[in-house]
Amino acid sequence: MSKKIVLTGGGTAGHVTPNMALIPKLRELQYEIAYMGSYDGIEKKLMEDFNIPYFGIATGKFRRYFDPKNFSDPFRVLKGMSEARKYLKEIKPDVVFSKGGFVSVPVVRAAASLGIPCIIHESDMTPGLANKLCIPVAKKVCCNFPETFRMLPESKAVLTGSPIRKELTMGNKEAGYRLCGFDATKPVIMVVGGSLGSAAVNQAVRDVLPELLKDFQVVHLCGKEKMDNLLLTTPGYKQFEYIRSEMKDIFAMADLVISRAGANAISELLALRKPNILIPLPATSSRGDQILNAESFESQGFSIVIDEDDLTNKLLLEKIQELYFNRFSYIEAMTKSNQRDAIGTIIGLIEDAVNQKQ
Repeated sequence: MSKKIVLTGGGTAGHVTPNMALIPKLRELQYEIAYMGSYDGIEKKLMEDFNIPYFGIATGKFRRYFDPKNFSDPFRVLKGMSEARKYLKEIKPDVVFSKGGFVSVPVVRAAASLGIPCIIHESDMTPGLANKLCIPVAKKVCCNFPETFRMLPESKAVLTGSPIRKELTMGNKEAGYRLCGFDATKPVIMVVGGSLGSAAVNQAVRDVLPELLKDFQVVHLCGKEKMDNLLLTTPGYKQFEYIRSEMKDIFAMADLVISRAGANAISELLALRKPNILIPLPATSSRGDQILNAESFESQGFSIVIDEDDLTNKLLLEKIQELYFNRFSYIEAMTKSNQRDAIGTIIGLIEDAVNQKQ
């Protein structure tokens, strides 16, 4: 009997890329896969490469602040739930896997109303509002952090980590050197400012660059339109706005990473065992989830954390030297983590749900 799964999640790339990471294994196990997302969100664009049936539904955002759309969006959610129910009746999936984001709420609630088991994934330390609305009807809730357990129903919580694309583990260090014009004479620091590029992280790294380049080579993923043209010919320093297919080679080449603390980004660092400094997005610019993510990784011995408010040239240089000197202890802690086989653990939960239903 063929097995069918509907994947859902969207709004940002972080709610889609873990689904993308599961697709090769699901195909290997001969699942029929469909994706349910918003009419024209980022998830639709990202799914185009996979040749998977895509079903668009109406979505409404859940806001914690006043906005005139708060009056109309509940009706969009109800419309989305009606559309999701219709599509789910057509597809007849054995299971739904949700990566969260507001698009997932009507899909998960509709699936549950039809008796279809739902497995959901929460990347951050504290569940977001969309997942809070889905947890009551979910069969299992996957999470990234041990600390998240106390916020979830005990019978549903499973520590899985976040699935990352297999190709990230298949990089070629020599290809990374060629791409950047580097060599093996000095260790490499990879700087990741997030998909939009962090002005604070970018500036901090560039301020200490003359000192850094004495001991390291630096590859800097600085974000769209965040390149510094005055530094384009600096030996040992290579900038990119954004990297796609070569990301695996840059990871393979990197000895240390300086990064924001988004859940997917740090899951990649853990899976690849990269000693890292995390500079989380401050609470004034977010709901504070990156700060909690970073604190958890620091407490588990995976990361050094610098608060953006405390960031100085002197502190950054000191922490980079400290991380490099102690890098093997960070690698050892990450190697021992049970959050690294996320794909295997999640696929196991999906298979269990399907077997129980069939």
